[in-house]
Amino acid sequence: MVELSQLTFGYGKQKLFDNLNLTLKPGHIYGLLGKNGAGKSTLLKNMAGLVFPWSGKCTVKGYNAAKRQPDFLQEVFFVPEEIYMPAVTATQFAESTGHFYPNFNPQQFANFLSEFDVLPDKLLTKLSFGQQKKVMIAFGLATNTALLIMDEPTNGLDIPSKSQFRKIIASALSDEQCVIISTHQVRDLDNLIDTIVVVHNRQIVVNKSLDEIAEKLTFGNIPTTRTDFIYAEESMLGLNAITPNTDGDYGKVDMEILFNAIISNNKQLTEILK
Repeated sequence: MVELSQLTFGYGKQKLFDNLNLTLKPGHIYGLLGKNGAGKSTLLKNMAGLVFPWSGKCTVKGYNAAKRQPDFLQEVFFVPEEIYMPAVTATQFAESTGHFYPNFNPQQFANFLSEFDVLPDKLLTKLSFGQQKKVMIAFGLATNTALLIMDEPTNGLDIPSKSQFRKIIASALSDEQCVIISTHQVRDLDNLIDTIVVVHNRQIVVNKSLDEIAEKLTFGNIPTTRTDFIYAEESMLGLNAITPNTDGDYGKVDMEILFNAIISNNKQLTEILK
């Protein structure tokens, strides 16, 4: 679905990515994680053809994203972190914009708005930021594009809305589609994504399914007397730790502590996840 090949990109004289390689496949929901300023938004914009690499390229379904051909544009929808809505209703927005996407489904859009508790006939400019975000998420899902890109989509959503978001995304994806979601709120993607992508120090340092991670690592509390951990943080119950999976059982991946371990430059962990 998405192929980044030796992609180098920066702003001005500052290089942000250096010979980046990444493959995203259909039928997956990817969580893109990284520290603030690591380049998550810029990476997504390269995929959407909104910025252009210094060298290398990004292709989506075989199309060079930087060329922004019509056939490419109708296969990609991008929900940015900051949105600016026109003074129209959600229904009017769909009527004027939906025809650019051959697989847009107006009934799906109406259903998603209903699930999000958004009024379809209220001016978008009169909605709160969170409600506007819901409209864009609902529209993006209803386009049924091959690639759906979301940059910090849960910013501005309250706790019940974040739960709705996870449920709707999980139910809407087909095996032919690919979704990539960036966030700095790791727990917002809990029980939603199946693959984690981490950008750190100008590189993709992890691109693994949660099943692959669970096969190699165990997450949970251990006594402070244990020293066989790969990474640990103090908690009320002792140590919240990552340890080698020695018994072959699959447990839940704690994405927050995993992310903390990765950005602490834990070499043992990154070697295991290669």
